[in-house]
Amino acid sequence: MKLSIIIVNYNVKFYLEQCLTSVKRAIENIDAEVYVVDNHSRDGSVPFLERRFPHVHFVSSNHNLGFARANNIAIRDSEGEYVLLLNPDTFIGEHTLEHCVEFMDEHPDAGACGVKMLNTNGEKAKESRRGIPDPLTAFYKMSGLCARFPNNPKLGHYYMGGLPWDKASQIEVVSGAFCMLRRSALEKVGLLDEDFFMYGEDIDLSYRVLKGGYKNWYLPYPILHYKGESTQKSSFRYVHVFYDAMLIFFRKHYGHLSFFLGIPIKFAIYMKALSALAGMGYHRMTKTLGFFRPSATAFPEFVFIGEETAIGQCKRIARQKGLSGQFVAGNAETLPQGHADMVDDFDPQKNYFIVYDTDAYSFEQILGIFESHPLTNVQIGTYNRRTRIIITPEELYKI
Repeated sequence: MKLSIIIVNYNVKFYLEQCLTSVKRAIENIDAEVYVVDNHSRDGSVPFLERRFPHVHFVSSNHNLGFARANNIAIRDSEGEYVLLLNPDTFIGEHTLEHCVEFMDEHPDAGACGVKMLNTNGEKAKESRRGIPDPLTAFYKMSGLCARFPNNPKLGHYYMGGLPWDKASQIEVVSGAFCMLRRSALEKVGLLDEDFFMYGEDIDLSYRVLKGGYKNWYLPYPILHYKGESTQKSSFRYVHVFYDAMLIFFRKHYGHLSFFLGIPIKFAIYMKALSALAGMGYHRMTKTLGFFRPSATAFPEFVFIGEETAIGQCKRIARQKGLSGQFVAGNAETLPQGHADMVDDFDPQKNYFIVYDTDAYSFEQILGIFESHPLTNVQIGTYNRRTRIIITPEELYKI
């Protein structure tokens, strides 16, 4: 077995359905197996997906095990030479896995590799390349110096902003959203640390892979990451779990530092957490009291692009859901640039969802169009003719 793909799911069955569809296309020429570990979802994820993906191994937990423990269960049961940890709120290009496996085969000292993650508007996600957050790097990040000098080798090291996006490059931290690992490296350095319930485990594992004598790589092959559809990043629990993970990492790898250096770092982490909580509380209070009103940009325009069958189905959904937009018949052959030929007609004061028929365009083609024309007010959407579901970064629409 060449590749084992492991996806941990929690209440995102429609995003996971799209992810599995893209994975199925991407492993056509690879000897691969797919595991989904469901962390006690309450949305009927497993029965919904088992019928559609009989080749997938489903593990249904009676409890929310957390990201690390759930992945470890499948890693121990899997057989692939390489193990890919993949988030459910992603989709990947049809050739991305082939390229990654080929690179790992050609670089036996590579312990792990990540890829070029795109945000939903086509911009490259900074989290695709990260440095180990040692005390100094963490200080530059939390103080704002990293954002102020993103390409500086020292001040911007957290996101390694000086590296090229179009070439393979050595990095330090591989994101857990897409992390391909050499099994022999895992056997040497150990599996994910289950002290991390969620967040931080990818940093810890990447650090241990480097300490084990391997290299971590960034590869310029695209995936889309919705960034948090499986979590509520506006929740107080998220803040607690995220910043607690930072403290766990610090205590585990830098607990030997002197009292005078350790205390300021811990204090900074607590202050960042309190600041985030205060911001959330203020936003909720103003919204509850009626001080917050949605702007005109809160109601996006839709552009549906696909073949006639999909367009007809999308028209029906749009009528039922009251969606405003236009419908463009086309596919990768008749309209290869998709919405890119239309951007000059877009109103910069409006937000747009461009919904692509995933039978008319490959996932790789959709990603390529968005990456070549990233706009802050234009975001990706997809439509699946079989499930008849429109997926956007914010909402799902179905008949």
